Amino acid sequence: MPNYNKTKLACYLGFITQAIAANFAPLLFLKFHADYGISLGNIALISTVYFFTQLLIDLFCAKFVDRIGYRVAIVVSEVCSAAGLMGLAFLPDLIPNAFAGILISVTVYAMGCGLIEVLVSPIIEACPFEHKEATMSLLHSFYCWGCVGTIVISTLFFKLFGMDSWRWLALLWALVPAFNIYNFATCPIVPIVEDGQGMGIRQLGKKPLFWVAIILMVCAGASELSMAQWASAYAEAALGLTKAIGDLMGPCMFAVTMGISRIIFGKYGDKLDLKKFMLGSGALCVICYLLASLSASPIMGLVGCIFCGFSVGIMWPGTISISSRKFPTGGTAMFALLAMAGDLGGSIGPAIVGKVTQYAGDDIRAGMGVGLVFPVVLIIMLFIIGKATADTGSSRMGNKV
Repeated sequence: MPNYNKTKLACYLGFITQAIAANFAPLLFLKFHADYGISLGNIALISTVYFFTQLLIDLFCAKFVDRIGYRVAIVVSEVCSAAGLMGLAFLPDLIPNAFAGILISVTVYAMGCGLIEVLVSPIIEACPFEHKEATMSLLHSFYCWGCVGTIVISTLFFKLFGMDSWRWLALLWALVPAFNIYNFATCPIVPIVEDGQGMGIRQLGKKPLFWVAIILMVCAGASELSMAQWASAYAEAALGLTKAIGDLMGPCMFAVTMGISRIIFGKYGDKLDLKKFMLGSGALCVICYLLASLSASPIMGLVGCIFCGFSVGIMWPGTISISSRKFPTGGTAMFALLAMAGDLGGSIGPAIVGKVTQYAGDDIRAGMGVGLVFPVVLIIMLFIIGKATADTGSSRMGNKV
């Protein structure tokens, strides 16, 4: 009997790896600026390169992963993640241009993270677990706990050993994907669809409901990351907190509440209606953005930022579960395109909030107000999917009659 719990553990560690890669380098931005003389404008490119690389990998997966095979691709993801984090510790000092060394390292581990993002969800979806929607939500909660762990452990490490010891911490974090190489190499992996049976990009593109799912995923990524990436700045600007406390009160607490949301659905998902849970979460997200943008009380604004994490928790895994149900033969192409849509939303959402904040005279509340559009559109897309499902059900009943 295959031990699918080993597969589940490998996938959990995969998302933790992605959380480490996404959150560790941003904690070092000011250190890179001070030690290597890299301009803040160039520092901002590090995140751009990370997300852009993931977008390219999403496209690559849609075309080629089925040919390579899931096991080879997911093992490569952990190799790249470990190599990139180790490279971050050495390359900036080994090559003449420190900034180039950082970008090379970020690109390598972003390639690994892009593969993780696309492959882990279908690997879990293909396993014979009961209550797959709940299992998917629980899986995605490990990204949240990985974010919290990365921020808290790194902050404590720097307090104990100083910021100059960041290279040692990069090597320690690299042990997580290095260990997970063995897990993915030996755990049972079931194909998401039979060879040649998966839908291609063109087939999916001809389905109007799939485009609704893509818009839903863009809004899920934008709703999540617009608040997550600006939460620290909001905590500092609105409450006058230090950066360390701002990181803990902003993005860290955001990740905690997001993880709690995913665990709740992971534990009780068999008793909850996914679409209703997502609609309720979307409504809460709108309230949170309103609090962050309009509340006269900085404390209430911060509460909005923190509980926004709870509201967006189900959006990403929920959209994947809905799409898997609607397109059971969607295969790798579907998961890759959904991941690309989420990454696209995660790239444009924070950028729009930042631009509006800049044009409004550095008023971050104005930026948060514009970010409100993403959960509103998400709610509209959920209603469209719900209506399409109801119409399909009625049609089937009519056919039976």
